[in-house]
This record gives sequence, C-alpha cells and structure tokens, in this order.
Amino acid sequence: MELRLLVTFEKVATVLSFTQAAAELKYAQSSVTGQIRSLESSLGTELFDRLGSRIRLTEAGERLLPYARQMIELAEEARAAVLGAEEPAGPLTVGTMESLTSYRLPPLLELFHHRYPGVRLSLRTTIGDETRQALRQGAYDVGFLMERETEHAGLETAVLADEPLALVAAPGHPLAASAALSTADLTDQVLLATEPGCAYRDLFELDLESVAEHPVSFMEFGTIEATKRAAAAELGISLLPEVTVAGELADGVLVRLPWEPPFTLRTQLAWRAGKRLPAHARLFVEQAVRLVREQQRASRG
Repeated sequence: MELRLLVTFEKVATVLSFTQAAAELKYAQSSVTGQIRSLESSLGTELFDRLGSRIRLTEAGERLLPYARQMIELAEEARAAVLGAEEPAGPLTVGTMESLTSYRLPPLLELFHHRYPGVRLSLRTTIGDETRQALRQGAYDVGFLMERETEHAGLETAVLADEPLALVAAPGHPLAASAALSTADLTDQVLLATEPGCAYRDLFELDLESVAEHPVSFMEFGTIEATKRAAAAELGISLLPEVTVAGELADGVLVRLPWEPPFTLRTQLAWRAGKRLPAHARLFVEQAVRLVREQQRASRG
C-alpha cells in the first residue's frame, strides 16, 4: 500500500467527501477518486459505499482507518527523525469552538503561520461530545475543550486555564441596576444562548432548573456574536465566556450582572490516550498552554 494512497484515504474517511478531500489535499477530484479506486483494487475490496452524493465507510474501510492513521503518523515521525527536525512540520487537525477560535486562538494561529509554516493546521469547529468522539476515533489530532471535568475517558488533557463566565445584559435591562442576584431571580427572564452542547449553557440550564417552578427555555442563536447582539438589543440576558464579551463590557455596550455561576469551566487541550504526539503537535500543545496563560495574566493585570 502506497503511503500517498493511505493519506488520501484517511482524508476522505475523515471528511466523508471526495470534493472536500480534494480541496484540502489540493488535488483534482478525479485524482482523489482514482487514488481511492487504486487502493481498493490493491486490497481487493471496497472501502466506501457510494450513496448518491454521499459516501460512508464500509466495514473494510472502518477496519483500515486506524491502521492508515498509524502508518501516516509513523511516516511523519520517521521523516522528522531523518531530517533532524530542525523546523517543525506536518499536518495537524485541531478540534475547536467559536469562543476559542475567535477570542483565544488568533495569537497562536498567527505564531504558527509566521514562525512554523511547515505545520499545516486544519481547524474543525465542534463542541463537547463531538470533539471527544473525534479525538478517540483519530479524526482530530488535538482538540480544545471547555468543560467542568478535566478527565475524559480515552483522552489525555492539558489544562490551559480556568475560563471565567459573565452573565450579561444591555445597560437598560431591568436587572442591570440590581445589587445582587440569585439563580431564582433569573428563572423568569428571557434567556439568550448559543446551541445546546456548550458546557456553560448546559450547566446554566441545570442550575436554573434546580430552582425554577416551571420549565426553563432559551432563545437560541447560532453564534456568540448573534447572542451578544441580541443581548445588546435588550432581548434578554446571556451567560457567555468573559473573554467573548470583554470588548462590549469595556465599551459599555453590555453590563455584567451581579451573579456568579456555581460552577467553574476549564479550557483544555486534549488528544487520544496512548497516542504518541509528533514533535509539531507537542509544540502546538506547549505554545497553546503558554499563550492562553499569558492572556489570562494580562487580563488580570
């Protein structure tokens, strides 16, 4: 089995799209299709079921995938060892989330773009269980999590920092003048949130339901930016990571309400347990830890 065919197979198996795989690998789609057919021919079995415009792995493809990933990882490691690894290089698929991509990661991405151009970063936006599952399956090399727990089955983690949360509203909101608020004070308010699956939204909902006399519901928005704008327009209140609303709080567009969440979230970087991270992935973890901690020190100072 040729390594380049396995690389193409792994990419198609990860994104489940010949078109997307071709774009990410910078091949013509016909080349990707031809390489998959060559691999299937050499193995004497089909690796994908073609379902109209969609594809999925066959049982044989499912069995091949972890071996393909191991062989690709070993090839990258061998190349680095032979070349002396003076400059970190290699592909790195990173699971992330909107709050981190937009507000925590720009300095890290800028660092790798300018200083380590050989590291080819590919960001995938998922949250919570999706990210953990993708890491366990090997679809992601590393993934960012924002969770209360710091131990996750089948994963190793590096805790980057505690992630403060802020309950915010427009300056004209009735609660903005309150001296103190309890959870019970919030249950009759219009609650604004991103989609379910964010740890802070789910934990907030559980806390509200523990004291509410009626079911708690949220007005849901697709993004943090949309949620902030809704809060600024006096549509309701929202609990969000403090880093995502720091600018609006400083400018007075939003105000912080006097309520502290009874839970703490920690931003973490995780990878599959037992996986030998190549040098460029270890560098990414080290730099992520350093930069996020520097950001937090600067925000406190």
